[in-house]
Amino acid sequence: MVLITGLPPEIIHNILTFVDPADLVWIPRVCTSFHYSVAQNKSLFKHVYLGYFDTPENHDIDFEHILKDWVRLQVVCRRKGVENKKHELSFVYDTVTELLKHATPNGPRASAYATHPLSRNATLLAQLFSDYENQHAFLGRSFLYERARAELPVSESFSSPPKDEHQKSAKLHCLYGVPLLYAQRGSHETRSGKMSPFACSRVYDIRQYNERTKWGPFMDDDTDRVDWERVEAIMLVLGANLKRLGLSESPICKSFLDTPFAGVWPQSYTAHPINREESDPLDLQDPYGVTGTWLRVVCFLDYCDFFAFNFGPGQRLPPNVPRQAIDVDEVTRLILMKIHVVKIEPAGPENGQALPVVHFKGVSKSLDDSWDENANSDLRGTVRLTRDGEVRWTSFSVFSGEERWRSESVQVGGVKSAKGVLGNWFDT
Repeated sequence: MVLITGLPPEIIHNILTFVDPADLVWIPRVCTSFHYSVAQNKSLFKHVYLGYFDTPENHDIDFEHILKDWVRLQVVCRRKGVENKKHELSFVYDTVTELLKHATPNGPRASAYATHPLSRNATLLAQLFSDYENQHAFLGRSFLYERARAELPVSESFSSPPKDEHQKSAKLHCLYGVPLLYAQRGSHETRSGKMSPFACSRVYDIRQYNERTKWGPFMDDDTDRVDWERVEAIMLVLGANLKRLGLSESPICKSFLDTPFAGVWPQSYTAHPINREESDPLDLQDPYGVTGTWLRVVCFLDYCDFFAFNFGPGQRLPPNVPRQAIDVDEVTRLILMKIHVVKIEPAGPENGQALPVVHFKGVSKSLDDSWDENANSDLRGTVRLTRDGEVRWTSFSVFSGEERWRSESVQVGGVKSAKGVLGNWFDT
């Protein structure tokens, strides 16, 4: 009888390409022969990776490193107890974002209504984060959730600059994409457990917005770095309002609000192919995929509630002290935007240099409240990269030639991701 270690190296290599990533990590410890079959074998790690994960566009990546990180991620996520794993947040953040970066940009649609393809990377991550403890340990660690769970002293204020762990957890939550609308397990039936009042407190506090934040979801340091805790709060507000109105069950919303990691990787948006003979040449040069008809969801407070929240009795607080949670009815408006590219120019010194600045124009039409004088308008705007490589959308609503409303937003998942754009609109 021939031992497996006595087989030709190419046959051993072929056998090992079928093992699970976790097995590939410990097999070199079995014996010296297996150690030499696996160690420094880049081709083997690549084969195992491609058999388990999406095929990345760029094959010049460290397959061995990613596989070992994936195995460690599984070990971390399987630990029992939030306290036994939450200190691994930075590692989890790095590994999750790396796997999403290499998710497949093409392939069959995830569903009949989805605008993104199936992804093995996203599916595997969704399975890990279906566990409540993993959600608590890694997705619910921003200032917002710690405040809602009363894990912070009453006097605890916003950190300046924000804590790194808060920002990483908030971004992971945005990539996960399903709003965790309750502070913790078991709080679904209690009003105090709702996250939307705390998110509203963050979103509608006008002290959070100034020229340094560009009146949008950016850091208060006059850079264009994204404030992911603010983006997270916006996602929670939108998710709560869509759920309250029953719109979260509509096919177009359900595929994102109920599906973890849906289309949150670059180039994931799946649209009808462009007819290269009929399309504008600018569309073919546009790396962001701007031209199209898009659904926009806008939420806002009644002006009386908004004014009382910011300027009422007892509201003169230091800028670093959060306002109280606010639980009042909001208005939610559904809007169709039809836009097209009008100009493409090189990135300026204040932008990310990897891609150009794309200018667009178009029209905006409300699907409800068409009688409102603010419902329909012309549009103009730009899409560009921040210096950190995030995709920044700026738009202006134009009435009779005059700019009335402006929005600043960030695209979750990167360039041409299918997840969508989250941000603020204002009249400054």
